[in-house]
Amino acid sequence: MIEQATRTVAVWCPDWPMVAAAAAEGVGAHHPVAVVAANRVVACSATARAHGVRRGLRRREAQGHCPELTVLADDPDRDARAFEPVTAAVEALAPGVEVVRPGLVAVPARGPARYFGSEPVVAERFVDLVAAEAGVECQVGIADGLFAATLAAHRGLLVGGGSTVGFLAPLGIAELHEPSELIDLLHRLGLRTLGAFAALPLDDVASRFGPDGVRAHRLARGLDERPLARRGPPADLAVTRTLDPPVERVDAAAFASREPAERLHAALAARGLACIRLGVSARTESGEELHRVWRCAEPLSASGIADRVRWQLDGWLTSRTGRPSSGITALALTPEEVVGGRALQRGLWGETGEDDERAGRALVRVQGMLGPEAVLTGVPGGGRGPADRVRLVPWGDERTPARAADAPWPGHLPAPSPSRVYACPLPAEVLDDIGRVVGVSGRGVLGGVPHRVAVDGRPPRRVLSWAGAWPVDERWWEPGGGLRCARLQAVLDVEHGDGSGGPLAVLLARTAGRWQVEGVYE
Repeated sequence: MIEQATRTVAVWCPDWPMVAAAAAEGVGAHHPVAVVAANRVVACSATARAHGVRRGLRRREAQGHCPELTVLADDPDRDARAFEPVTAAVEALAPGVEVVRPGLVAVPARGPARYFGSEPVVAERFVDLVAAEAGVECQVGIADGLFAATLAAHRGLLVGGGSTVGFLAPLGIAELHEPSELIDLLHRLGLRTLGAFAALPLDDVASRFGPDGVRAHRLARGLDERPLARRGPPADLAVTRTLDPPVERVDAAAFASREPAERLHAALAARGLACIRLGVSARTESGEELHRVWRCAEPLSASGIADRVRWQLDGWLTSRTGRPSSGITALALTPEEVVGGRALQRGLWGETGEDDERAGRALVRVQGMLGPEAVLTGVPGGGRGPADRVRLVPWGDERTPARAADAPWPGHLPAPSPSRVYACPLPAEVLDDIGRVVGVSGRGVLGGVPHRVAVDGRPPRRVLSWAGAWPVDERWWEPGGGLRCARLQAVLDVEHGDGSGGPLAVLLARTAGRWQVEGVYE
């Protein structure tokens, strides 16, 4: 039996974080607006894009392109709360709506297409109703599978049945939105399109790229993210909570969502399961029944479940059109779909994601007290020397390398790289067997055989072995002459008089006629 993806309708509201933020702040639709998180633009209006503002730009760069730009803070809670009218409008035409994220909902295409007569009519009805009921513009895409339907919605296309593979094939590999390491690796291997990646045998993909690669390969082939044979959740896993007094405020909803979310996650983990589709149900004092399903690309942690419950309660309590007539008295969480526990393994220090999130929140608090530049993380990239290959960026900023890692970099230092690199290199002397300083010619040839090395004024140590030199001539076209240096790897005998110590490997560099130690191999 040939596996096929489910025919899916995706309703996408472009630049939703910007739309929600502008509506909350009362900013006009035609004003240049950008939403910023961690000092980077995450969404912007069409007017801002016309002035050169793009996602990923730093705030100052964006304001440099457009001085009249209105900058608003990112707020996922606000985005989810404002998206409820769009979800309700889609649900009015088709049952079974799943919220993928604020700004994107999906619904099976078969039912609406049979009811309204054709898929083009379905798309037209969705666009008109969302504009009328929610007051926002949307784009609709229909294709086999959520991934392809989402990409079709970005382009406003209806992909015919059986044509999804051909639609995906010419698209860039970056459309997968997988971890950047996987995308970079695929680029370096020459797999620049989804079609080229999809053509690889599945067994080879699994052995070379692991679970992330297999999932991406399925998407590139136009299939659902996971095979159709999934584990059904046990019937007794639904978690309920009675709310007394009834919840009518957003802050009370946020408090009420945490405890049932943790109970559901603990019950799933005890059975080796993880939730990928979460049903959120509520009952009000007047007997109204509310229900919504959230689809998740990754298995949900306890905090992920709590976030979606909080967003949904916020949306119901603040909706302009479908707000409950009375307070919420009962809450029920149901795992609509689960995967095996391997999808959410415990990490070395505890539950996957939980400790990372806790550490992330702590780092953000430190930044709030000391400033963004107080917490830095290293981003590896390209370059010739060890210090060139790492860029320090503030925590939360986009982790983009300063230089492309896949460039040729002639004269670069071969592996391995030093484990410790000095911010201020230590002065050193490289001597031959008669005590003369070993120089380097303009062609990168050593003027003698390294015999001893003195580091930072200490007594010289015998050279046990060495490799190099690797000459570097960078930016030679600049008026100041750029940078010329030669690097040398050496293993020194640093045994002390009491017999302690041992060999020490160092990275030496000769620049402007002087030797210095750039790093140490430990």
